[in-house]
Order: sequence, then C-alpha cells, then structure tokens
Amino acid sequence: MADYVLVHGAWGGGHGYERLAGELREGGHRVVVAALTGLGVRSDELHPGITLTDHVNDVCEQIEAAGFDRFILAGHSYGGMVITAVAARLGARIDAIAYIDAFLPGDGESLWDITGEFEHAWYIDSQKWTPGLVAPIGSVDFTPVPGQVGRHPLLTLTEAVRYTGEEAKIPRRVYVFATGWQPTPFKRFSEQVQAEGGWDHHDSEASHFVMADQPEQLLGIMLELAS
Repeated sequence: MADYVLVHGAWGGGHGYERLAGELREGGHRVVVAALTGLGVRSDELHPGITLTDHVNDVCEQIEAAGFDRFILAGHSYGGMVITAVAARLGARIDAIAYIDAFLPGDGESLWDITGEFEHAWYIDSQKWTPGLVAPIGSVDFTPVPGQVGRHPLLTLTEAVRYTGEEAKIPRRVYVFATGWQPTPFKRFSEQVQAEGGWDHHDSEASHFVMADQPEQLLGIMLELAS
C-alpha cells in the first residue's frame, strides 16, 4: 500500500480529485487531497497576500499531519508549481512525482516566467477591480462558487521556485500531457521531459481536466507508481 498526496490547480479545489482519491482509498491506499489557503474548501480564507510559499507550507503541514513518511506526490496545472517546491523540501521522502498537465518550473522560475503574453495580460487585467486576486482565465463575467471555484492570489503566480538538490533525489518522474486541449501552455513541458529522458510520459486524450476525462487511465498511472 502507498500514500498519495494530490495537489489541485489554480482557481479550483480538491473536488476534482474526488473520484481518483476515492478509488485509491478503496484499494487500501492512504490519500491526502491538499487544501490550499484561499482556494476550494478554504475559499473563505482568500486574500491578496497569499504566496506560493503559503501553498507549499499547506501541503507540507498536511503531509506531516497525516503521518506520511514516504509518499507519491501529484499536481495538476498550477499544482505543478506547488509540488516542485515541495519536492525541493522533501524530495528524499518522495517515491514518485507526477505532473498532470501541469507547469514544470526550472530553478528560479515563477509561473509568470513560464507563461506568455496572453496569460500575463489576463493576470493583470482581471485583477483590476480585485487587486491581487485573478479571475479564472477566459471568465470575463466571473462569479465565484464558494468551495469550488474562485479568484486566485496573484503573488502565487509571481513567486519563483528554488531548487535545493532534494528534488533530484526522487527516483521516478511522470508527466501526463492532455492532447485534447488547444491552445495549451503545457506542450513545452511534455517535449522537455521527453527530450531529457528519465521520465515516464503519457499522452491522454483529454481536455485539461484529465481527472474527469480519463479517470481510468489516470488511476492506472497512479497505481503503477506504487508497484
């Protein structure tokens, strides 16, 4: 049996992992679905001062509270930023790390650094009337749904990840690339890991939300990491 830590993306919450987490638990595994400050079930804590470090602290604290010694770590979308920074702290305890159509920053890179002009314009323009809080991309007339989807703190998108050497201690790395979402900012990371070698790479015939569109494929990938 294995322990899993699942980190969701921007604007949303952990409910996107409900099926995956449930099926892993049914198989006897323990699962933490991270609850990030200001997002999802913690949306009532949202404020403009939340940083990437706050979200990394959230995950590390929840790992310790669950009593996990070794674990498999997965992140979706913005969650790739979070799990990379967690890996830089706890890499020696991580059996495998999985990026699910997720951002993969290099040392010293923020999410701002690895996105383009379209995203930058959205991050700035959409927080014009809610300073420091960014609306979901493409949602011009956005109304938050408490507990599910809300605005996202801008500072988490501008703070960089620092490598420490711990991240290099993780023995297995997986990237899952959603082929059914265009235009996608994630193709460059899919190509990067394939060029690097040493990664397991999976194409998924899915929109960005692989968990909903290809649940059986994703479950199989996650279970294989525990074998």
